[in-house]
Amino acid sequence: MQILMNAGGIAATNCYLIADETAGKAVLFDAPNDTTAPLLAEAKKRGWDLIGLWLTHGHFDHVADHARVTAQFPHAQVLIHALDEPKLIQPGSQFFPLPFVIPSRRADGYVADGQVLQIGSLAVHAIHTPGHSPGHVMYHLPQEQVLVGGDLIIMGAVGRTDLPDSDERHLYASIRKIMQLPPQTRLLPGHGQASTLADEMQSNPYVIEAMQ
Repeated sequence: MQILMNAGGIAATNCYLIADETAGKAVLFDAPNDTTAPLLAEAKKRGWDLIGLWLTHGHFDHVADHARVTAQFPHAQVLIHALDEPKLIQPGSQFFPLPFVIPSRRADGYVADGQVLQIGSLAVHAIHTPGHSPGHVMYHLPQEQVLVGGDLIIMGAVGRTDLPDSDERHLYASIRKIMQLPPQTRLLPGHGQASTLADEMQSNPYVIEAMQ
């Protein structure tokens, strides 16, 4: 397995390229504005077939580059939880006008809690973790002990819950659900630096509060 990442866009959002290099298959997780190009170029350079853009949720800073991804890899399937597809259909910010236009589109398919996806030989388990957004999903690679986390737990904090369709109670329940995974699981968040679930359990006050 290979994991490449880049961060950028107006919200300093992370995106990840995860590949089974033996099978030559890869998936991009999230697509911040003006951030995916280096990862797409690297996939082409290494001869990887990008089979999907798998979204953690539909907020603009995670979906903005979707058209750039599918322009270069037309067969890449754009997947999202059904509850967040409306944000793909009507993309944008709920708080301020964006300095760019995000094209509207429907998803190619939906991910649901417990669904197992494949990147070559890599098994990827979708975990529905609402709170920050109703259709927020995390992607767990159990054999590799990796969790693509989106905006549930980020930078020693958690995703904001003051949005019109966010819910603090659901977010705390999602944290408790995720903390059932092995503590050594490496968390790749939507913003900030990677950590482990054990690190977050020890130092993240929101996680500590959720688990009490």
